[in-house]
Amino acid sequence: MIHNVYDMTVEGSVGNPTLTTYIIDESPALMNNDRPIVIICPGGGYNHVSDREGELVAMQFLAAGIHAAVLRYSVEPARYPTQLKELAKAVALIRSHAKEWRILPDKLMIQGSSAGGHLAASYGCFWGEDVIKAEEIMPEIEDVSTEEIAIDRELLRPNGLILSYPVITSGEYAHHGSFHALLGDKYHELKDKLSLEMQVNADTPKTFLWHTFEDETVPVENTMSFIKALKDNNIQFECHIYPRGIHGLSLANELTLGLSGSELQPDVTNWIKLAITFARNL
Repeated sequence: MIHNVYDMTVEGSVGNPTLTTYIIDESPALMNNDRPIVIICPGGGYNHVSDREGELVAMQFLAAGIHAAVLRYSVEPARYPTQLKELAKAVALIRSHAKEWRILPDKLMIQGSSAGGHLAASYGCFWGEDVIKAEEIMPEIEDVSTEEIAIDRELLRPNGLILSYPVITSGEYAHHGSFHALLGDKYHELKDKLSLEMQVNADTPKTFLWHTFEDETVPVENTMSFIKALKDNNIQFECHIYPRGIHGLSLANELTLGLSGSELQPDVTNWIKLAITFARNL
């Protein structure tokens, strides 16, 4: 396994943002060594990065034969678009190593939970905008020769999103804490721009989403508003709304049980299998 930790620092980063890779070794005994990859963005309200929604989720994709990487991005007091640029740097790093790491370059997905879902969905909406510039991201990548890399906007394109109970809207059903942590004193200036049901466009990729009806922290209307925007833009999606379960379930099983002991929801645990099927069929 290629298990390395890469520095994802960009201008505006706070702390030590990193990308941890879990790349399956190739083998002459295997018929096919080329695999999809998923970059995982844990939640945490943009004020911390949840351990429950990172590596343990990555291991599920890894066990299914899908490469994985976990982004521990900057949080408050880091502000938008710092986290977006860190994610872009992660995408560019992975694409630059696609041949070496036996990654299918057209099957790069981004998974995010809660505020990490907002980051993933933001990237899906904004990756083609000038707020992310390939020429700014690429020089930040260590151990990669610029002669080997075409500085190309397509290098940054995501092929799919996997969103778990994502923060989407800054409107009526907003998780206001996430937007205040992300935007700081620019909250009123940028909150509509970061209300992602209004930012879906033709370049937003196919999306898998799941949520629970009972989520009181990030109401299910967040997911519902995003799938409406996807449908309005003729973008394929798969969505699962489970009747029971609190916010922040992660895998909803014993592996990701938190200290409160309230994150067990057996009827939700199949979401990861459904997401893996989505990833394989992308």
